[in-house]
Amino acid sequence: MGIEIEADVSDVIGPVPRRLFGTFVEHMGRSVHTGIFEPGHSTSDGQGFRGDVLGLVRELGPSVVRYPGGNFVSAYRWEDGVGPVEDRPVRLDPAWHSVESNRFGLHEFAAWADAAEVEVMYAVNLGTRGVQEAADVLEYCNHPGGTELSERRRANGADRPFGFRLWCLGNEMDGPWQVGHKTADEYGRLAAETARLMRMIDPGVELVVAGSSNREMPTFGEWERTVLEHTAGLVDHLSLHAYYQEHDGDVASYLASAAALDDYIRTTGGIIDDVLAKAGLDKKIGISVDEWNVWDQRHWNDVEQRALIDGGWREHPRIIEEDHTVTDAVVVGSLLGSLLRNVDRVTMANQAQLVNVIAPIRTEPGGRAWRQSTFHPFSLTSALAAGNSLRLTVTGDTVHTGLHGRVDVVDAAATFDEDGRCAVFLTNRATVAATGVRLRIRGARLALTETWTVAVPDGHDRHLTNSADAEPVRPVPLPGAIAGHDPEGTTITVTLPPLSWTAFRLTSEVVLNA
Repeated sequence: MGIEIEADVSDVIGPVPRRLFGTFVEHMGRSVHTGIFEPGHSTSDGQGFRGDVLGLVRELGPSVVRYPGGNFVSAYRWEDGVGPVEDRPVRLDPAWHSVESNRFGLHEFAAWADAAEVEVMYAVNLGTRGVQEAADVLEYCNHPGGTELSERRRANGADRPFGFRLWCLGNEMDGPWQVGHKTADEYGRLAAETARLMRMIDPGVELVVAGSSNREMPTFGEWERTVLEHTAGLVDHLSLHAYYQEHDGDVASYLASAAALDDYIRTTGGIIDDVLAKAGLDKKIGISVDEWNVWDQRHWNDVEQRALIDGGWREHPRIIEEDHTVTDAVVVGSLLGSLLRNVDRVTMANQAQLVNVIAPIRTEPGGRAWRQSTFHPFSLTSALAAGNSLRLTVTGDTVHTGLHGRVDVVDAAATFDEDGRCAVFLTNRATVAATGVRLRIRGARLALTETWTVAVPDGHDRHLTNSADAEPVRPVPLPGAIAGHDPEGTTITVTLPPLSWTAFRLTSEVVLNA
């Protein structure tokens, strides 16, 4: 039977926010040191920023970057990372059983973000610290001058304010692994007090309150309700964290991870609506999916944590440096599709993380940087998705999964902008067979201009990865796609390779009934 997909360029879910394509840099493993920052590397500039990594970051196309954590932030003293580098203290980082040199801190990151052309989302420590420290770092960053903290910033080399708009009120405070872990009521009160003071200092800030660390948390749902009862009138976004992995060879469930993310987002959105209605608040609180990715958490839990402890306290040890496969790339592509399908709820998202730590970009100290398989769905979706996300109707073949029941064999998302440019993103969850797709788009006469697909290359299997020596997993053109036209619109027919992610760029010859 194959798959039939119906769309109309006038039937939209909502505009695609550029912040949907965010990323994350945490002081964890080699994300910072020998990742984005490596003084003495052959490509590094005078500030120690790796030029090869900056080039790949620009190619990847993130819009916003979350910093400095993550679990790291819950024991972090922001003052350690400002002032002369030679005077900065060396500290233990309990979150990742590491030594933090603080050679890279707030000013360095602001300069790196400028070089990478990304907006900063800054997280404050509500684990070991609280209201005053959050207010202090905000004043340091954003107040023009004339106060002790703003003048300290100027003395440290930043005459103009950093002007950070986005601020996270702590990180994963529901998790017992979190330094300073709190109950929902404890955290909700602290977040509310912090938000009030931060808004007094800078009314223009956007605040993200911490939701559940994952949907499997026993407090999921009740945590969101309690926290929002304290903070709904004070915050703009609620965080949602989601990581997916393959369990015991169940590739069907892994490939259907986007169905789980869809449901997670919808459920969280319903909780937000309920709290706002009960509070009588006429406002929108967006969902910030500010940590999402694929990984193998079992390796971290069963192997790496013990190795860290046994190895003693070290600077930037290797942590969760996974070699992402073709399968991982296909799942990442579908998760991006889920974000696009939920733009009426999701205001921003950050893939965790940017370099080395379960990341689309990998490096070797003193060596080269390279693109992991997951780099490509992100870079293409960031480049192509614009305008409005279209509402799609998908019918046809389904696949059974152990974790998510029956799901469409093809996961689909599409966008259309005011200049008549259309982008379509299709994931084929069938692991053996190719899948025929007929995509009907009403309201525009479209020309198919470019195609890309990430699939298993001939002679390899789905576990193929990229490395410093070779990047065999990359997008290639998909032959055989055909565009036909009639008075109502355009029909695209295509056969998708098994276990693949595919993107199409289309341009409008005519927008009908405009």
